[in-house]
Amino acid sequence: MIHLPKEETKLMVAVHGWSGILLGLLLYAVVLTGTVAVFAEEIGIWSAGHRETVSAFERPIDAAMRALGEKTPEKYRRDVSIFEIGDHRLGVFFHDHATDEDGHFTEKGIYYQTNADGSIARQIEGFSEDVFGPRNDDALSSFLVDTHVQLHVPNPWGLVLTGVLGLAMLIAAVSGLLIHRHLFKDIFTLRRKANPVLVDRDRHSVAGSWSLPFAFLLAFTGSYFSFFGTIGVPVVAMAAFGGDVEAMSEAVFGSTAKPDPTPKAIGNLDRIAADAKARAGGAPTFMTIEHYGRADASVTTFHEPAEGHLSAPTLVYKGATAEFDRVKPGIGTTPSMGGTLAAVMGPIHFGNFAGMLSKAVWFGLGFATCFVTLTGLRLWLARRREGPRSFDWLERATTVVGIGLPFALAVCAAAFFVAYPLDRAVFWTPAAFLAASAAAILAACLLRTHAQLDRLLQIATGVVLAALPAIRLITGGPGWGEAIAAGQPIIIALDIAMVLGGGWVLWHQFGSRLLRRESQPVLQPAE
Repeated sequence: MIHLPKEETKLMVAVHGWSGILLGLLLYAVVLTGTVAVFAEEIGIWSAGHRETVSAFERPIDAAMRALGEKTPEKYRRDVSIFEIGDHRLGVFFHDHATDEDGHFTEKGIYYQTNADGSIARQIEGFSEDVFGPRNDDALSSFLVDTHVQLHVPNPWGLVLTGVLGLAMLIAAVSGLLIHRHLFKDIFTLRRKANPVLVDRDRHSVAGSWSLPFAFLLAFTGSYFSFFGTIGVPVVAMAAFGGDVEAMSEAVFGSTAKPDPTPKAIGNLDRIAADAKARAGGAPTFMTIEHYGRADASVTTFHEPAEGHLSAPTLVYKGATAEFDRVKPGIGTTPSMGGTLAAVMGPIHFGNFAGMLSKAVWFGLGFATCFVTLTGLRLWLARRREGPRSFDWLERATTVVGIGLPFALAVCAAAFFVAYPLDRAVFWTPAAFLAASAAAILAACLLRTHAQLDRLLQIATGVVLAALPAIRLITGGPGWGEAIAAGQPIIIALDIAMVLGGGWVLWHQFGSRLLRRESQPVLQPAE
């Protein structure tokens, strides 16, 4: 039990309420899109109909990399980033450090997108900010991730905004804990037959109490990622390296090997990938080559966390000989507590430390956090509904964001399926989201009551969600037989999830109402 003096309790209630009201709608948008983005990889497979299940790093890449290296101008052959794109294809970025037009430290080079046979599908030259972006096949998953990470606000302000929202979430979580006088009683209290406001209050308290540890971890790690690059790196670089970001990066993340610029061909990358898979328990997800074509070249492989481990292993190889060198800590060149803590930030935030199980748990807890945020806003408004000031505009805005956002996300998924075969998904996915958002706002302006708006948006969301699998098939997506033959059960699982999600929303609007109506006693006229 938590006991605070009366005045301090009032203060905590005010802090809890206003921290949610001032930033609650934006926080809800970030958490909801983050909850969906937990399955961004799976959504990418489902939406684009990917059938390949073998990692690109488990197939030969050495010959293709050497051919790309010979094709690339020498000025860009300092470092190389190698990663998977699309249906287990390779993306390769040969680059050198550079300063863009605004004076920001970045990379400039040539980015290659390859086909399954290693041939070049697309080639782009420019700064990293210009060459990387959503592709036709990952437009939907990229849109979800970008919305969660920075709300599509230009850098660095989008990251700063989501960092501030993370801090607001921390404040709401801590103040919510402190105002619970009977915490252990409240987490089991659900009065189903009480006043509707009390029922909502109980649900808010139960969901908030059970998801409190998750909310704290999510807010802390999210703020860390938002502020690390936008504030942390520039401040440290200015304080310790005279503003030289490149020197700071070399000191913190650089190699311990002695510089040796002697020209020498890179070692066998297939050998490195196979050895890394054996050591880490899985194929690499990302590979970097520093000082490509030199005797002091080093190859670093990044992996998903191994089974039973929270942090992901990072392995370093001698580039010229392809020999294993060492396990690299997350930060620095030697193991440290700070490096260990930094290494576990990503798995904790994204919930990918135990495969599909941890992702499912994180999705459920994220959904609970969204429910807590939305019900908290509605409870605050309900207590002021009879007051002298009208908050009808805020109540409608809460519904537009709370129910309209899932509706808009479902619509942009439908638009992706239609535009994907036409190679126009990068444009129409966000365009459909904006159009659906505008439709929800227009409905809020035209409908007479808040209840009508809520019901309309929920029905529309349920219909679109339930229709997504059919739209996917009609527009050329693989059927269940093809998915099973290709070893991609994710396509089937997400089809079922969409139908069940849409069906649940529609049942809530139609079936449950019908049951309640039938359960009410029918009054007979007196004889």
